[in-house]
Amino acid sequence: MTKMTAKQRAAWERGRDLNTELREAIADTKHGRWARKTEFRPLADGRMRRMVTRQDGTVEKDEVIPAARANVVAARAGTGLSQSQFADLMGVSVRTLQDWEAGRREPSGAAQTLLRIAAQHPRIVREAAA
Repeated sequence: MTKMTAKQRAAWERGRDLNTELREAIADTKHGRWARKTEFRPLADGRMRRMVTRQDGTVEKDEVIPAARANVVAARAGTGLSQSQFADLMGVSVRTLQDWEAGRREPSGAAQTLLRIAAQHPRIVREAAA
């Protein structure tokens, strides 16, 4: 997996056919294939690495998430829920969840407790979401 440079990304953007990509994406979705995959890997110091990989193997995003934000990201990633599904389950807006994950806002005390439970018991949270 290699990360695209800004020049490579600009060239890739110029050569895109969005209509074809959309038709292919719909077909892929119907057949359960993925176009982008997000992986979270915990690091020894409490931080977390997030990698967004395209189907062709190129790395779209590779970032290290600070430990303070990692608990929110880990809780959601462990459940396998989308941001909107997880936000609904937590009783917050998607924007609030995005602010937590980006480090722009801190969850309240009750939300932090729910996030700890979600991180420690993702199966139970998935069952609650069903």
